[in-house]
Amino acid sequence: MKENKYDDEIFFQKYSEMDRSQKGLKGAGEWTELQKVLPDFEDKEVLDLGCGYGWHCLYAAQHGAKHVLGIDISERMLAVAAEKNSHEGIEYRCAAMEDLSFPAESFDIVISSLAFHYVRDFRALAKEVSRWVRSNGRFVFSVEHPVFTAHGTQDWYYDKEGTILHYPVDRYFYEGQRDAVFLGEHVVKYHRTLTTYLNTLLENGFELRNIIEPQPPEDMLSIPGMADEMRRPMMLIVSAQKKAV
Repeated sequence: MKENKYDDEIFFQKYSEMDRSQKGLKGAGEWTELQKVLPDFEDKEVLDLGCGYGWHCLYAAQHGAKHVLGIDISERMLAVAAEKNSHEGIEYRCAAMEDLSFPAESFDIVISSLAFHYVRDFRALAKEVSRWVRSNGRFVFSVEHPVFTAHGTQDWYYDKEGTILHYPVDRYFYEGQRDAVFLGEHVVKYHRTLTTYLNTLLENGFELRNIIEPQPPEDMLSIPGMADEMRRPMMLIVSAQKKAV
């Protein structure tokens, strides 16, 4: 199954009300850390997998990218991208990233923000990305942390008064589909271990450059619930480089 929850009217409305939807990159808690490991976009061919509203596409284009191709399965997301983040150097295309086909060495940089946990077969996708990326090209992505996806429900355990007790981590080594709850809606996601994410890159010709478990920035800790994000990792950022042939 290829998840396309974002074309559901109710879910999309809830998503549009999030800080990251309204404020862009500045509203994304992981952005300050992700920005640090992004490569030089000057004169580069860039592919954004699961581009959503296109915030990262616009960032790449504004930082000198020759051409940016933003891919997303959601027509609703791409409609907002075209409205909010259009640029002469950006092309948006509606497609599932698993169905894409490009000639070898089509891109200098492939990026993705919080999309791969919707993909059933990360190994197959990573193999394709390795083929699409040129030698010394970069592959940078963020994803929900395996600690966060393991149990499945993606919610805290609470006491009788509703106070947070702890975050459940269970079935960690049992990879596969999870019935998660996001924005109060049921969403299908896929859990895989940290080993799978990293070794899959190594097995497909990438060298690891950066591994980051981003913490909430200090200026966001006053946002309700944000301080609790210091209690467990929610996201993982990986920067890799294609080995020269």
